[in-house]
Amino acid sequence: MKNPRDIIIKPIITERSMMDAEDKKFTFKVDKRANKIEIRNAVEAIFEVKVEKVTTMNMKGKVKRTGRFVGKRADWKKAVVKLTPDSKGIQFFEGV
Repeated sequence: MKNPRDIIIKPIITERSMMDAEDKKFTFKVDKRANKIEIRNAVEAIFEVKVEKVTTMNMKGKVKRTGRFVGKRADWKKAVVKLTPDSKGIQFFEGV
């Protein structure tokens, strides 16, 4: 079994994710190889909450230029986690 802290890389803090946090939906950058069950178990283990639903998206990296050189940012995976109505919120998102 993988370490839950290796699956959840970092939270994503944007205007939209903060509006979704009011509806108990929290957004995280996760490991590209993680599936929905592993993400659910990792969030429940780290934050001690109950997860109702997990939605994942594969985000393509942007193509960037520096002068005449063209490069590409890495692809990554985003997960939106919806908590059950009786579950407490995640403390990390409440202070922002």
